[in-house]
Amino acid sequence: MTGRWVFVCGPSGAGKDSLISWAAQHLVQRSDVVFSRRMVTRPSFPGSEHEEVSRPKMAQLLGSGGLIWCWEANGLHYGIAAHYAAQVAAGRVVVVNGSRAHALGLHAQPQVRVVQVLAEAGQLAERLAQRGREAAPDVARRLERNALFPELRAHCTIVNESTLASAGQTLSDYLVSCATSHPPV
Repeated sequence: MTGRWVFVCGPSGAGKDSLISWAAQHLVQRSDVVFSRRMVTRPSFPGSEHEEVSRPKMAQLLGSGGLIWCWEANGLHYGIAAHYAAQVAAGRVVVVNGSRAHALGLHAQPQVRVVQVLAEAGQLAERLAQRGREAAPDVARRLERNALFPELRAHCTIVNESTLASAGQTLSDYLVSCATSHPPV
């Protein structure tokens, strides 16, 4: 039996990290839902949602089979460690904080599900400015990039414009439904 990969995707500022974190906290007792930790060629800090990896290390992991998924977005490289594939093979749902560009090519795979997180353009700009991770021109480039992506053919769409609890509950419910329809071995 195989489980599922669930890619949570959406524009920068849509709240993917917050929703995934909320769901992880509320599903902590469920062994059938696993939240992957992605590797990113961006500095991390205490409480980061990712593991910092250098470009050479990312290339080495890719060449040695150490990554099951990898992509590039916004000038950064992202990867998901290959060991998560064993969780899917055991029937679990593995949640990935993904990329829209990467997700566009995933629909042909039956064990992959895509969750699209959306928010209004003004809200995206406000959230990106508030997080203070990038200069204004970089924020503008991220917002301009949104025009490159038509709405994904997602299995679940979450409009994250209300409360974190409301959107987080929607994600949690979807993950539980994925896990219940494919119980682990």
